[in-house]
Amino acid sequence: MYAPRIAAAIALSTVFLAAGCGHPQARAAGDTTVTLEFGGLQRQYIIHYPANRPSGKLPAVFAFHGGGGSARNMASAFGFDQLSDANGFIAVYPDGYERSWNDGRGDDTNASAAGIDDVGFVAAVIDRIIANDGVDPARVYATGMSNGGMFTEHLGCHLSNKLAAIAPVAGPLPQTDQSACTPSHPLPVLEIHGTSDPIVPYGGGVVRVTSGHHGPGSSPVLSVDDTQQLWRRQNACDAATITQLPQRTDDGTSVTIQSSDCAGGAKVQLYAVTNGGHTWPGGSQYLPQPLVGKVTHQFDASTVIWQFLSQFHT
Repeated sequence: MYAPRIAAAIALSTVFLAAGCGHPQARAAGDTTVTLEFGGLQRQYIIHYPANRPSGKLPAVFAFHGGGGSARNMASAFGFDQLSDANGFIAVYPDGYERSWNDGRGDDTNASAAGIDDVGFVAAVIDRIIANDGVDPARVYATGMSNGGMFTEHLGCHLSNKLAAIAPVAGPLPQTDQSACTPSHPLPVLEIHGTSDPIVPYGGGVVRVTSGHHGPGSSPVLSVDDTQQLWRRQNACDAATITQLPQRTDDGTSVTIQSSDCAGGAKVQLYAVTNGGHTWPGGSQYLPQPLVGKVTHQFDASTVIWQFLSQFHT
């Protein structure tokens, strides 16, 4: 069984399911940690302004850490700061409640068990950065890993009026959202998931390690295919076309891309990583393969995510 071994690994590594599995980078001296009182709690987020900031209102990318992680982990690991500097967007890294997000899965996460209003918190941060930081309200995007990916899906269902597109990694839609997912506009979605993910099963079911149970959860997620079907249905999409990403290296993985054109110019895409694990494509092997599976180096997830998100505005 995976769960006991992974639970032991969590005890040894506080970055498990966090963002400690990507591109290490130094924190920029100009980054700011902001405290916002919301829901009776002192909540925080890190905001990174691009170097040589261009004029005018800028897009913003929210990046949500995984269960057990933190804003600082997420900011350090995946290279969004470098992408921000190169492409002129603001990167925002919120901190979850007790290192978790309320993605709707009940007791499976600390934040869900405590009934934390994370949707409201993110909405408040969006309003604040639009008012104070020159963010374009038509170009606010969200991505995340694992619990952060599931939360990104949850936001797509419940905060689409403030989001132009989403890109969850290793985080299908929680089953609890299946009947209540009513985006206010055709919402572009890029999903990235490994077919051999030992933590969040590609075929759906309960998550095998959670912050709430410190072991297998009780509230299932949809399969990746069912999540894709839901978004294609919600967005009035055409049938998906399937292509194979050219092999870039011999690492035991390959990538199939499903892509659908949708109403209002939206798209729904899936990067399915054959033999890929609970990992960030292009990142590091942050825990041994028997625990989290393989990292693919066929593409860099952060770059692909920005290229996808940046096409869209509300």
